[in-house]
Amino acid sequence: MAKESMKAREVKRARLVEKYAERKAALKKAAKELNLKGESAYEIYQELQKLPKNASYVRMHNRCSITGRPKGYIRQFGISRIQFREMASAGLIPGVKKASW
Repeated sequence: MAKESMKAREVKRARLVEKYAERKAALKKAAKELNLKGESAYEIYQELQKLPKNASYVRMHNRCSITGRPKGYIRQFGISRIQFREMASAGLIPGVKKASW
């Protein structure tokens, strides 16, 4: 199990990304338009730099929704491989069963 502080940190990052997403997209679009015109977008990039680091989408990390495990994450189900195997064996995931041939 992951520490509760790690889980909380990821939740906080997700909220920050959501909060600043619209503003960040608008600044990036404005900078791109200025660059296409051949003008300098220095001031716009300065504004982007002032945004919090954790407002960036790439800083988020997928974690298991049950245990908080950061590795072995299966996106389709939102859980780690270990939890997936246990739940599939117990028949808790519809349409998934252990292979046999």
